[in-house]
Amino acid sequence: MGTNEQIMTWIMDTYNYLYGEKNINYLGCATGKFKSQGGISGRTESTGLGAFYVLKELLNSDSFCEAAEVNMGIKGKKVIIQGYGNVGYYLSKFLHKEGAKIVGIVERDAGIYNHKGFDPDEVKMHFVKAGTLKDFCHAEE
Repeated sequence: MGTNEQIMTWIMDTYNYLYGEKNINYLGCATGKFKSQGGISGRTESTGLGAFYVLKELLNSDSFCEAAEVNMGIKGKKVIIQGYGNVGYYLSKFLHKEGAKIVGIVERDAGIYNHKGFDPDEVKMHFVKAGTLKDFCHAEE
């Protein structure tokens, strides 16, 4: 949480410094590294995609949906996302693509809501540019 490719590469470098290149674990001691340092393509979105698949499977389970008293499937579900880093952003992106409405997003210093739903990419562009969700133009007061 709160890390990026650079920090994960530093962790690997520190492990290598402490234990040496002959230790076969040094390349695999940290995930999310730069591709040039042994990272893999698709790593940035993989955790959000994994959460999406878990939720999709859960919402396609008769027993869960019956117990939770919800209709099956993702389409039409209203979702609130906690955190809008890589995991939250990609989870919202995959849910949106599957037909869910992202009606709320909460971050460390602000939360936004719109009963009609948000486009995850528009929110991400604002978040990256402003460093916050505050003042997002499509949020309801």
